[in-house]
Amino acid sequence: MPQPSPPSASPSFATRVAALAEGQVAVVGLPWDEQSSFMRGAALAPPRIREVLHDGSGNLCTEHGADLGATPGWTDVGDVALTSGPAVLAEIEAAIDALVERGARVLSLGGDHAVTYPVLRAYARAHPGLTVLHIDAHPDLYDQFEGSRLSHACPAARVMEEKLASRLVQVGIRTMTPHQREQATRFGVEVMEMRHWTPSRRLELGDAPVYLSLDLDALDPACAPGVSHHAPGGFTTREVLGILHTIGPALIGADIVEFNPRRDTGTTTAMLAAKFYREIVGRLLADRGRSAR
Repeated sequence: MPQPSPPSASPSFATRVAALAEGQVAVVGLPWDEQSSFMRGAALAPPRIREVLHDGSGNLCTEHGADLGATPGWTDVGDVALTSGPAVLAEIEAAIDALVERGARVLSLGGDHAVTYPVLRAYARAHPGLTVLHIDAHPDLYDQFEGSRLSHACPAARVMEEKLASRLVQVGIRTMTPHQREQATRFGVEVMEMRHWTPSRRLELGDAPVYLSLDLDALDPACAPGVSHHAPGGFTTREVLGILHTIGPALIGADIVEFNPRRDTGTTTAMLAAKFYREIVGRLLADRGRSAR
């Protein structure tokens, strides 16, 4: 099904989901950043990513040769209409539930990293024994941050508390605090800090279905200036693509979070996010149907 332009604001999200063919790859926007510390702006990311994806400066081909503009099996269902406050968590969870119930493999566009927690609440019900691959500068393992247990600095702690994942594998980390080290030990998180990373390193993710959570501040600020929390010493674009292209077994879902268009330099980070959008959709299409729901 060709995807020549971003989805329109109508019909409603529920109508678009109801029209989704069984087993599709679905892209959905989660424009929420109320749990951001330091700087807001990530809620603006989903429409900005779509804008540059379809601006005509590039094409919809992945590096493995799939032309998403001419490939059936995927659709962008647009943004979820979110309210405010803690109720948003339930709204996100319900939206992802509706997609997963149709057998969809979902790429969520955040938003800050707080959106990953309700997304994984929905995913865990459909995919028990999930492995979560978390690419980030920050481990997001705080028990609470600035008085909030729902902060974008806390989703990994909530995921592990509720046993939403059998394994949590974190790579790119370079901001570990003593508290978060204790939390990683408590939850059995497998942390590969950036200082120990080598480009030839291959992740061993086993045979479980894999969910990818990609925080763009995992990349060095030279590659991704449009994030709220710059953390020098991060990945290059090619290193993250290398990880993505070698994920196995089947990738069943993903999110791209923490892109802040207000802090971008031109279209640098927007184009990066659009690149990951294409490559992740291509990966989800390639692996579709290879692991049981």
